[in-house]
Amino acid sequence: MDRLIYTAMTGANAAENRQAILSNNLANLSTNGFRAELHTFRSVPVRGDGATTRVMALEATPGFSDLPGAPQRTGRAMDAMTTGNSWFGVQGRDGTEAYTRNGSFEVSSDGTLLNSNGLTVLSDGGSPITVPTGATVTLGSDGTLSAKVGNQPPTGIGRLKLATPTADDPLKRGEDGLFRSTSGDPLPQDGTARLQLGVIEGSNVNAIETMVNMIQAARQFDSQTRLMQTAEANDRSAAQLLSMQG
Repeated sequence: MDRLIYTAMTGANAAENRQAILSNNLANLSTNGFRAELHTFRSVPVRGDGATTRVMALEATPGFSDLPGAPQRTGRAMDAMTTGNSWFGVQGRDGTEAYTRNGSFEVSSDGTLLNSNGLTVLSDGGSPITVPTGATVTLGSDGTLSAKVGNQPPTGIGRLKLATPTADDPLKRGEDGLFRSTSGDPLPQDGTARLQLGVIEGSNVNAIETMVNMIQAARQFDSQTRLMQTAEANDRSAAQLLSMQG
């Protein structure tokens, strides 16, 4: 069988994977703080006897777009957007410290501070933040939290974990959609990080660009499929010629 079918298959598989990632990005167009996932491939020549005329499509290191999403003003006291490249620290479902740009917060029935995805929000010390029963919470631009119960003066209950990744220890996306440091260690608190209050960060997915890329991926998949059909037709023709000579 012509080896063309194998190289075409890798191209079709790459196009299919790219289409799946683009579809996921588009589905998260309205997700607070979502960062568009990038999916790239590289061409690798097939080494062997003779000339190097065939290439395989192999997946390169995936990443995400670090462009900030559009700010959406809500006026809500417990909504905030980080400035620069700082991230909110939360506790993932697996119990590890993770990071998100979703800055919409709420207090659970047991007084634990959560974000809108139901994840426990961490303090600058890496522990959950507990709000007194019946307290009104105030969020400061530096991430400090104050609680006021009735006519009593407000008291500080902690400070949000605000971390900024570095070039030596960048963030990577996990299967749960949260981000963690490449080293696996918790990032230190960034004391200079600041918040915009009453604002949340939207998704950084560009709907038009994503849809155009989806059309291109679909066309690429069709092209690779036609190459596989061509390889099959060539194989049948070669078999017929050999049978005639025999």
